[in-house]
Amino acid sequence: MDEGIQEPKSVHFRSGNLTLAGHLYIPFDFKEGEKRPAVIVLSPGGGIKEQTSGRYASELSKKGFIALAFDHRSYGESEGYPRFDEDPFTKVEDTKNAVSYLTTRTEVDSERIGVMGICGGGGVAPTAAATDRRIKAVATVSGMTDQRGAMAEQFGDHKTLISVLDACSHTRSEIALGKEPIYYPLIPPADAPNVMDLLKQAPDYYFNTSRGAHPNWENKILPSSMEKLATFSALDTIKLISPNPILLIAGSKAGSRKQNEIAYETAEEPKELFIIDNATHLDLYDIDCFVSSALEKLTEFFGKNLK
Repeated sequence: MDEGIQEPKSVHFRSGNLTLAGHLYIPFDFKEGEKRPAVIVLSPGGGIKEQTSGRYASELSKKGFIALAFDHRSYGESEGYPRFDEDPFTKVEDTKNAVSYLTTRTEVDSERIGVMGICGGGGVAPTAAATDRRIKAVATVSGMTDQRGAMAEQFGDHKTLISVLDACSHTRSEIALGKEPIYYPLIPPADAPNVMDLLKQAPDYYFNTSRGAHPNWENKILPSSMEKLATFSALDTIKLISPNPILLIAGSKAGSRKQNEIAYETAEEPKELFIIDNATHLDLYDIDCFVSSALEKLTEFFGKNLK
């Protein structure tokens, strides 16, 4: 395939009563009248299409796939209020509606659609694929497949988690009374105490203009998002993906590696766990040598299963 690439097309589609914004990447060598396999690339929690999901979508288009990266509701250029609502349940719906959108594109073979997700998107993608049978193959990169488990681990004990959920409920009441939402930082400072290992690396990506920093991204999360994350796990439905295939890609030094190993054990065949040596969780977002390794595996996987 020609390694060139065109600029992505700005596209919009409906998810429920909201309009979502996306970037559609079409291979440079695409010819009018063709129908190509397509891959939807889902962002990490709090991410937007101009960050790592756009990087992977762009790279996949160089390999011959139509690729779509989009802003989930309440993020980036998409509609949705209150903003910055990290709700994996509605993200699953957004993903299914993205599949519906691709089936209307004349460039796309609607029988050859796959989905991949990065970090938090790596929990959303398998959950969507479990019940939306139009998704023929699903992959994750640095996937956080069990947000419920991660939340329990982060807060450490039942009492602390309950206090967090009490605060979530309070913010709901405040919004119902007409008060403006108060947002917390999504990415804490690198030296903040009691922070998960993978979040300790996050400032170097999200606040670095040579990496993931972008004018459309804001370091905010709606507090009531925590109650949704505390009850969401792709492990609940991951067995339903079979007989369609799943690929889980993780770094050997990633804090998310254990989650991927558990997801692999829980999923049914056909399944594959691919470990990239010396890579951390955030390395797979944009560090060239590690993205190249992940992309080679993704190209092989989607090429085989979307043929």
